[in-house]
Amino acid sequence: MIKREISEIIFPRVQQMPVIVVNGPRQSGKTTLVKALFPKYDYVNLEFPDIRERAINDPRLFLTQHQTGLVIDEVQRVPDLFSYIQGIVDETGKSGNYILTGSQNFLLLEQISQTLAGRAALFHLLPFSITEIASGYNRIDDNFVQFAFTGTYPRIHDHKLQPTDWYPWYVSSYIERDVRQIENVKDLNKFQTFLKICAGRVGQLFNASAIANEIGVNYKTIQSWISVLEASFILFLLPPFYKNLNKRLVKSPKIYFYDTGLICSLLNIQSADELNFHYLKGEIFESLIISEMKKYLAHTNARSNLYFWRDNSGHEIDCLIETGSQVKAVEIKSSTTIISDFFKGLKYWQELTSCSTDQLALVYGGIENQHWSPGEVIGWKNVRQVMKKE
Repeated sequence: MIKREISEIIFPRVQQMPVIVVNGPRQSGKTTLVKALFPKYDYVNLEFPDIRERAINDPRLFLTQHQTGLVIDEVQRVPDLFSYIQGIVDETGKSGNYILTGSQNFLLLEQISQTLAGRAALFHLLPFSITEIASGYNRIDDNFVQFAFTGTYPRIHDHKLQPTDWYPWYVSSYIERDVRQIENVKDLNKFQTFLKICAGRVGQLFNASAIANEIGVNYKTIQSWISVLEASFILFLLPPFYKNLNKRLVKSPKIYFYDTGLICSLLNIQSADELNFHYLKGEIFESLIISEMKKYLAHTNARSNLYFWRDNSGHEIDCLIETGSQVKAVEIKSSTTIISDFFKGLKYWQELTSCSTDQLALVYGGIENQHWSPGEVIGWKNVRQVMKKE
């Protein structure tokens, strides 16, 4: 097991909070992480029917018979446990006695807000970051296309699996099953179509009405399905930035995925070479870079927010990093060669906001950092340098 960055922020909270919650998508490494961090704790997995039945039938006994601490995997499967955990931690006042994991964000958040508010520290574990893969496995290829095609889920790298074999299994075994559990989707074929449409619109504005018309379902169904995918950490909607600017601005979010290997699978891209010539190569690269920023924020507890910006005249910035009162503008280009035209959007943003060139950056598909007068140029493998300079 390679060391996960998030370990550094979990350990201090164990001494402070009665309950630690590690949330994230299925197969992101939550179980491996908590077992490694808490080897003396007893471990139970509520995915197993017999263990789940014990937790349902006698929750107090289930929780109190483990004296050295307890790790509960997929805790959202037995929601009643949260109330009993609340009572026990209030009685004992002991910190770090319960470590909970889950893969359905809004179910966990609902239970935490209702029963464990002020008692639980919540962490999001996403698939591997570029830094984690580089530190734990062989050298990453300089060509981002191979990296994007392979994806970042731990199991692929741990067992050297073929993405074309693993991702279809992942979709059918986890995504579709979880959606049925949460949303009770009746027409799975339409949901599969919805997933593929989302992949085909990566990096584009999310328009629920247009997708609903294309699939043949109503607007509310699309809103519900996108919420499930967000809650399951499959994709995220990047919100627009429209603060303190006297412009007519786009106010719809953009669709991005936490993992580019999944995008490739949903688009039936069969190899890195095929991705290299795909019409969505640039948008998939955008998703790779912005998801890496999301991972940095989740795994280091950095206090920044991500947005994009576009006005009705077509001016656009791919990503804005807001940290306190500071905003950094980042353009993302998949090309390995830099041309001056790539800075057009950044120059317009600088004129609009009067920011300094220190607050402008271009992340590109090459590997070497470069110095250009309009702003810093960062190679794709060094993307988190953009975040660290905030």
